[in-house]
Formats: sequence, structure tokens, C-alpha cells
Amino acid sequence: MATMSLPDSRTERDGSAVVRVLSYNIRSMRDDSAALARVVRACAPDLVLVQEAPRFFRWRKYAARLAAATDLVILGGGATAAGPLLLCSLRATVERTEDILLPRTPGLHRRGFATAVVRFAGARLGVVSCHLSLQRQERLAQAERLMETVDALGVEHSVIAGDLNDVPSGRSFRRLAGRYQDCWEVKPQGGEYTFPAHDPRRRLDAVFATDGIEVLGCGVPDGVPAADLRAATDHLPVLAALRVPAG
Repeated sequence: MATMSLPDSRTERDGSAVVRVLSYNIRSMRDDSAALARVVRACAPDLVLVQEAPRFFRWRKYAARLAAATDLVILGGGATAAGPLLLCSLRATVERTEDILLPRTPGLHRRGFATAVVRFAGARLGVVSCHLSLQRQERLAQAERLMETVDALGVEHSVIAGDLNDVPSGRSFRRLAGRYQDCWEVKPQGGEYTFPAHDPRRRLDAVFATDGIEVLGCGVPDGVPAADLRAATDHLPVLAALRVPAG
């Protein structure tokens, strides 16, 4: 099983940490929430970088239900970041969080980033969940702002993940892959394509890591029941195992 063949979470003797990071567009939890919870639990993540979390009426209640159903806690984001949400295990120590709203383009959906700085034992890690625009020029501008946001975290090592609404040959995807490690390209382990869930043909979702982080494996986890993956939402998740150096 891909979820099991990726390294388990652990802290190494040198203070570095193996961290399991899951990126997942959950379509506002409009599908099978029980299947969604089973998928997340099967991946055993330390961090979940969510896109399209519930943003409207009682959104905090839905985020809390997802966290409780997956044995995780809410780290930040949600409606206050226009959809990106961060969840984490109790293994993480939180230093700070910030939700960032991006400028609104008339006629288009507002976007934002959910960001945090966390520690796993001796390893310090910046975290950014993003969901980029459907419109090409706005998407490229948001990719540039995303890189500025990562720099502003002020930490040596960061993980960035989300629904890019772009494919690897697209300008925004290439811009990010030129700055950061595209974890699936570095060490593919599991499936590549993430959309649509019932017949995936495009890789719209990705996990990126800054230089210095060792990518131990990344891909769509094939150890999760296919029926749950199809029922949970319209995207497939991306799971990465990363070794983050001690800070």
C-alpha cells in the first residue's frame, strides 16, 4: 500500500523529522464526509493542507467535524483564508499562523493562503496551503505572491501545497517548480493525476518543498480504497513524506 510504503512519521536522532504532508481539495465537504475522513485517516498525515474548505454558514463547525473525524486539530485558515485550511496532528508544535486574503478581481472568486510555522521536535517548518485562480493571468500573479509569502515566513524550510488549477506545463506550475522541489517529480511514489477523481487525467494538485528538505516519496496514495477516493470529493489527494532537517 502506498500509504504504508511511505516512511512513517518519526524524529531522527540528529533532530530531523520525517513529516507526512497531505494536500487535498475537499469541495466544501459537499460529498461523502465519512469517506473523506477515511481517506485522510488512511494517509496518517502530520499536516493536511486543505483547499475548498467550507467558507459560509457554520464553516467553523464543519472544519471542527473534519478535524475530530480524522484525529487532527485545526491549525488555521478556512473562511478567513477564502478556503485553504490547515490541520495538524498533536505531534506539531505551533509557533504562529496567518491567513492571507489576496486582492479580489471583479467577477472572480476571491483567493487566499493559509500559512503557519510549526516545529516537529528539532525541525522547524513553514507551511502554506493555496488554491490558485482559474484565470491564467490572475493565477500567475498569485503564484508570484505565493513565493513572496513563503519568503516572508522567515524560515529555512517550507512546504507548499494545493490545487494550482494548472498543469505541470503551465506557466504558474512551472514558475513554482522552478523555485521549489516538485515532490512528485523528485520521487514519485503513487499516482500522478489528481483530477477528476472518478477518471483522473490531469495533475492539478501538487506538493512543493524548499531546498534542503529531503523528499522521501510523493503521489496519489494507492493504498486507499478507490471507492472512498471517488466518493470523498472531486479531486484525489497528494501525500508526501519529507525529511526536514533540524533547525
